Amino acid sequence: MHYVSAEGLTKSYGINPLFKNISFHINEGDKISLIARNGVGKSTLLRILEGSEKADEGKLFIHKDVTVALFEQDPKFDETKTVLENIFHTNHPVMNVIREYEMASESEDGEALAELFGKMDDLNAWDFEVKVKQILTKLNIHHLQQAVSDLSGGQRKRVALAKTLIDIGFDHKHTLLMMDEPTNHLDVEMIEWLENYLNQENVTLLLVTHDRYFLDAVSEEIWELERENMYVYRGDYENYMEKKAARIESELSSIDKAKNQYRKELEWMRKQPKARTTKSKSRQDNFYEVEARAKQRIEDASIQLQVKMSRLGGKIVEMKKVYKSYGDLPILKAFDYTFSKGERIGIIGKNGVGKSTFMNMLQEIEPADSGKINVGDTVIFGNFSQQGLVIKENIRVIEYVKTFAEHFPLADGSSLSAAQFLELFLFTPDKQYTYLNSLSGGEKKRLQLLTILFTNPNFLILDEPTNDLDLPTLGVLENFLNDYQGCVMIVSHDRYFMDRLVDHLFVFEGEGEVRDFPGNYTQYRLWLKDNEKRENKWDDLESRKSKGETTEAVVTVSDTKTEPAKKKMNFKEKREFEALEKEIPALEAEKKAITEKMSTGNLGFEELQKLSDRLIGIVQLMEGKELRWLELSEMGM
Repeated sequence: MHYVSAEGLTKSYGINPLFKNISFHINEGDKISLIARNGVGKSTLLRILEGSEKADEGKLFIHKDVTVALFEQDPKFDETKTVLENIFHTNHPVMNVIREYEMASESEDGEALAELFGKMDDLNAWDFEVKVKQILTKLNIHHLQQAVSDLSGGQRKRVALAKTLIDIGFDHKHTLLMMDEPTNHLDVEMIEWLENYLNQENVTLLLVTHDRYFLDAVSEEIWELERENMYVYRGDYENYMEKKAARIESELSSIDKAKNQYRKELEWMRKQPKARTTKSKSRQDNFYEVEARAKQRIEDASIQLQVKMSRLGGKIVEMKKVYKSYGDLPILKAFDYTFSKGERIGIIGKNGVGKSTFMNMLQEIEPADSGKINVGDTVIFGNFSQQGLVIKENIRVIEYVKTFAEHFPLADGSSLSAAQFLELFLFTPDKQYTYLNSLSGGEKKRLQLLTILFTNPNFLILDEPTNDLDLPTLGVLENFLNDYQGCVMIVSHDRYFMDRLVDHLFVFEGEGEVRDFPGNYTQYRLWLKDNEKRENKWDDLESRKSKGETTEAVVTVSDTKTEPAKKKMNFKEKREFEALEKEIPALEAEKKAITEKMSTGNLGFEELQKLSDRLIGIVQLMEGKELRWLELSEMGM
């Protein structure tokens, strides 16, 4: 099914064009990532498709049966209502009964739950309730009666994401889902869950993201907005980089040819006007086309980070038997570590386990409860925090930078003025006289990085540095950090960024335990999966031993390489298929019995809650078994 067609779309703000005369099509099932530098018009294009903005020129067709859903960077809520009311805002019988069910469940109203169980069953709402529970749990949304006005920025993003996913999950048959930086404020486990969820839902997707692993996992095509044009690339991010490099090389070659032709035509045009009047009018017109091609500039401008680093002595930071707790929550227990010159450390762990506290203690912003933290005399920390720019007053960019220094020393011994240094960070002379509150999120991030480098740090602490940065800027930042001679500590949900830069990880496992893992993030995740497989294998062996079954066959199958898939079921698969044909009806009968029991209205809250949890578990179990039954039935006997 054809979802969207755009022809000749053009959009400008004042005299600054974002894109000009671009055309594209979106069909059902397409999964597209849209990338560009900050300020080029990615979010604007999404809002044009959603209908909240209009293009200056061009035609836009959206199929009448298609619903366009937009997840924005700055989500909008009804601030007078609760989290629950904002998430379940659609006035539909199924959504209404699930909203009432969630409200009764959170308030532990047994009488209301007993009445709602029957309604849920009558509307066949249990399957969708399982999906709702999964979304809310995975996004760590629990206090549904909390007012959205009291939420933090990260909580608002997660609530908005849950609202969007529940909306499309309720009816996504003909929905174009557009997502603007959905991974910001999500931890890595949430991002990996979101990848799987979007792939399972099989939605039509237009995505703006700087997370390259996420991009590769959920999209099949990349659109790039550059120099007012749109370029389309099939495949993953690596293929995009290769094809873009080839395109730029071809364009540069074409410009060189045009320059040679332009010099010849210019000489002809400069002849006496009298002689020129006898010449072909078409040749004169062609001259201006050649001139335009010859003077075309392919600006692949990038941040140049050749900074002078303050000398770093032999002693960096020593942490000896460090303890830290917040009330009953332990952050560190007898933590020992001696930092070395040039270390690149990634920090990972769930929210609330103490990552930010650890970094503050390292910089002596927060004290330890006990133990010693000795910081070397030559260490200068550069703290790139999530807090962003600290702005006391709304002044112009150039004035703000000059409050740090008038000149900036470079690695080669020379120096740059504040204005020159700003230009290296892609702040044009016009942009330098823009007020701070007029900058985009990405521009503020660039300015924050610039002000940190002005202090010539030799120990960089980067807390979620990739948020709001565009992919070209991220690539240059990665290259700079790879060449950086000082210490680097990174907290980031961007797995690609972490994999490129860190040598080992501090894994905050909770309860004050910190694991020093020798490797990057991907290696850590593989290690976790291997451990999980070994534990499952051991549990299976122990279970069989306890039942008196032989374990030799289990070991043989587990320790050999997986054989290629067979067209026909083997003996074990036949037995599994026969068992499933008995288990699925049994689960269906249990589901029916539980529903009838819950509808009597004679049960206490605890028993109702227990039965409700079992009912959700049965639905999930049936989904898995039915899927496996289909797989086996396709293989045939």
